[in-house]
Parts: sequence; C-alpha cells; structure tokens
Amino acid sequence: MISFWFTRIQANKSALKAVLINKIGDFFLFFAILLIFFYLKTLNYATVFALGDLLNENILFLGFNLKVLTLINFFIFLGAFGKSAQIGLHT
Repeated sequence: MISFWFTRIQANKSALKAVLINKIGDFFLFFAILLIFFYLKTLNYATVFALGDLLNENILFLGFNLKVLTLINFFIFLGAFGKSAQIGLHT
C-alpha cells in the first residue's frame, strides 16, 4: 500500500524513505528486545515485569552512566517513534 503509485517519481521516493525510516524503528526495537533478553534471559511478559527491579543496574552507554531500564525504555520509544514516522522522521 505504501508504494501503490509506483509510477510517480515523488510517490516512489516517499515510499523508499518510509521503508528506510521503518527499518530504523525496527533496529531500535530489536536492540531493546536484545537488552531485555541479555539481562533477564527471557522475553515472557509476566517474568519481565516481575523481574523489572533487576534492571536498575547502571551501565555506560555513549559516555553516559544510565540504568538498563532507562536505556531499554529509550530504545522502545525510539523504535515506536520510527515505526509510526512521527514528526522529525516523516519528512
């Protein structure tokens, strides 16, 4: 549906840009899931929510000392931001 008017140049460019931004969102969501699995060894919702206190460990990320839970939330936010092409990523 995103590339329905593939014969129009501008529509085709916009479709390619939308796919690229969507893949950036995929990357951030994947990284958040990877962090959850690395620290908790599970992706089961009940277990992740029950073990949420274990994510208070501090790690160094890009020169910042952050809690793992903060970093996971940041990546989930960026992933959702990219997947829905919010302002700043839609142009």
